[in-house]
Amino acid sequence: MKRSGHLPMPNLAYQDPIFMESLPARPLRILAEYIDPINRLRRAGVGDTIVMFGSARIQPRDRAIAQLKKVRHAAHGRRTGEWRTKIGAAKSIVGMSRYYEEARELSRRITSWAMTLGAQPKRFVICSGGGPGIMEAANRGAVEAGGSSIGLSIQLPHEQRPNPYVSPELNFCFHYFFMRKLWFAQMAKALIVFPGGFGTMDELWEVLTLMQTRKISSHHLILIYGRKYWDKVIDWKHMVRTGTISLQEHKMLQFADTVDEAFDHVRSQMEKRHLAFDADQHR
Repeated sequence: MKRSGHLPMPNLAYQDPIFMESLPARPLRILAEYIDPINRLRRAGVGDTIVMFGSARIQPRDRAIAQLKKVRHAAHGRRTGEWRTKIGAAKSIVGMSRYYEEARELSRRITSWAMTLGAQPKRFVICSGGGPGIMEAANRGAVEAGGSSIGLSIQLPHEQRPNPYVSPELNFCFHYFFMRKLWFAQMAKALIVFPGGFGTMDELWEVLTLMQTRKISSHHLILIYGRKYWDKVIDWKHMVRTGTISLQEHKMLQFADTVDEAFDHVRSQMEKRHLAFDADQHR
């Protein structure tokens, strides 16, 4: 039976949302999460990055103090174990808020220094996971210094919006964790690890493994911030004593407990291992 008229023009495959969300199109989605950041980072003139990791649950000091006051007010006249626990948890959040403020100040100082190195390309741009907590502190410090910063957010089942301090042109969202991790490592010259949980440790081990296996340069700085926290979470020296890592591998780690100490580590390592090397390469 002959049909009259013409069939409607079908969508181009890459304009068909059903196809693009399908399993066969997964390689295209992965490739997009690699190519889009390349283009946008180049347009923004980003030469390399300093990545700051840490817990999304650590709050700024003013917010943590306000929450403690709220809990104490609610607990007034109640002396049950439940309320003592709530007050104790709120006090702990206030104590941990020092890391938010120190990450913010460290980011501000790194950005202020990096901006003196010129903008063609921009060197040592602060990069975070784009979310709240230490990530927000890192982006916030960069903004306060008048610089740009990168946010590499991840699409999660529960909503996590990018913090408001990420530079809009450098605000990325990934579906695939492994592509997000690639971009953390791809341009980084230093990784600064503030107290955190599973996600922070996952990202730390990923970079350490890449360095251990020489998939990325041994010149990268791995700076663990906050011995008081990390020494209770991970017994680094025990790993050396039991032979699960070598002493040389342990030396990949550097440690800092203050903003001054951390900034000195970053600046000296970047000047020695990257700026001086770059200058030699262009002579």
